[in-house]
Amino acid sequence: MRILLVEDDKHLLETLAYQLAAAGFDTDACDNGEDALYYIEENIHDLILLDRMIPLIDGVALLKKIRSAGNKTPVILLTALGELHDKITGLDSGADDYLVKPFAFEELLARIRSVCRRPRAWQDIKTLTFGDLSYSPDENRLTGPLGSCTLSKKEGSLLSVFLQNPSQTLPRATLLSKVWGLDTDVEEGNLDNYMHFVRRRLKSVSKCVSIKTVRGIGYHLEDASHV
Repeated sequence: MRILLVEDDKHLLETLAYQLAAAGFDTDACDNGEDALYYIEENIHDLILLDRMIPLIDGVALLKKIRSAGNKTPVILLTALGELHDKITGLDSGADDYLVKPFAFEELLARIRSVCRRPRAWQDIKTLTFGDLSYSPDENRLTGPLGSCTLSKKEGSLLSVFLQNPSQTLPRATLLSKVWGLDTDVEEGNLDNYMHFVRRRLKSVSKCVSIKTVRGIGYHLEDASHV
């Protein structure tokens, strides 16, 4: 699960980013509304933690902007503004939840779990299927007619992108941003290595599903039984 954290307090930003990473979340972080909008338009995050009072574009204005553009990514507003009318404004602007500072990190985790249990925010998590495959992100387990295997976290993230976009050609840059983040300095050779690992996993459990290379562009997931 990839989270976008938007917070202009540098200390809190660094602290939350560290805590979220320690809790197992892939986290991208920024401290202003313009950078946040750039991240959000890439549509690679499962959840946004958004400070209300941030520079360049404030949190509520940013929230209204992305909702009017049709972005339905779940958003939890994090703010020191705790009056009733502040909460109503935030929720009516499109927030899924509203957490008043200061807060305990354990409560933030509980709010994240709560938001992600809602059907519209967690459409693809239980089981992903394609061809003769099924993949459980919760268990990192891939199952097919030839057996089953457990994937590493990065292998699972990479395969999930393919399973959520079946038969679409995915550029290398898209895979790098979705799995490693927009600001990654990971070399493309890392992608090649993980593609090799995932292909080997697919071959061990599936009779017909494989990842094909599209020269000069990227890759796509293919079901040979329907070619």
